[in-house]
Amino acid sequence: MSTRFSLYLDLIRWSRPAGWLLLLWPTLAALWLAAGGFPGWHLLGVFTLGTILMRSAGCCINDVADREFDRHVKRTAERPITSGKVSVREALALGAVLALLAFALVLTTNAVTILWSFAALAVTLAYPYAKRYVSMPQAVLGVAFGMGIPMAFAAVQGQVPQMAWWLSLGNLFWVLAYDTEYAMVDRDDDLRIGMKTSAITLGTWDVPAVLAFYLLLLALWTWVIVPQPRAWPWWLGVAVALGQVAWHATLIKDRTREGCFKAFRANHWLGFTLFAAVVLGLA
Repeated sequence: MSTRFSLYLDLIRWSRPAGWLLLLWPTLAALWLAAGGFPGWHLLGVFTLGTILMRSAGCCINDVADREFDRHVKRTAERPITSGKVSVREALALGAVLALLAFALVLTTNAVTILWSFAALAVTLAYPYAKRYVSMPQAVLGVAFGMGIPMAFAAVQGQVPQMAWWLSLGNLFWVLAYDTEYAMVDRDDDLRIGMKTSAITLGTWDVPAVLAFYLLLLALWTWVIVPQPRAWPWWLGVAVALGQVAWHATLIKDRTREGCFKAFRANHWLGFTLFAAVVLGLA
């Protein structure tokens, strides 16, 4: 039983929290902006636990969809489904249970948020298959990873204002940045098996594109957030974030697997930086 439980934890990437942190920080930033400050323990709990549960469910769906591809990629060949340690039926059942638990949390909010949760689920289900047909599937992932932003505004305000869409667009550029770094790790394997990724599509423009995506994130979020009270914490956060972007440039410039993977895994610190700047500005 303990071995089976360990396999399930490995399936949902429990030992690698960077994945759900990338989802969590922009969602919580949106929650604070929507509420004009601390949103209350109930919504904080709903969105934190919901983010972890849905990211875990997404891992189950993604690994089922990619199981034939993953066996040909060095980094993913030993994933539980690909290696045969966990069956497809088990993975789908686990993913369904996790998604239902997340939906149960959403049911404690309001009707608008519940409706948005169905859209979020649809994009989550679509993303694993986008890699077969879309030249930059990272954009689809960006939509999926940004769904927490309109849901946060819906939960607080009962509507999704224009601010939420600009924040979502900025977040999409952030996802393009860090998931292109991630795709750069597997570029050789993906070319061999015919997978479509932004790293392949961008070619030699991958590094400047990643840096441009980071700058677009910061520009869009700054445009939205600076009119809020107390702008100085945001500018401080932007300065720290720009320092991190410069560091990422040094990690990915040679396009080594190690450097690109390190850059990808460090992205949650950039997200935390921007979230902290929002919280301080609204404190």
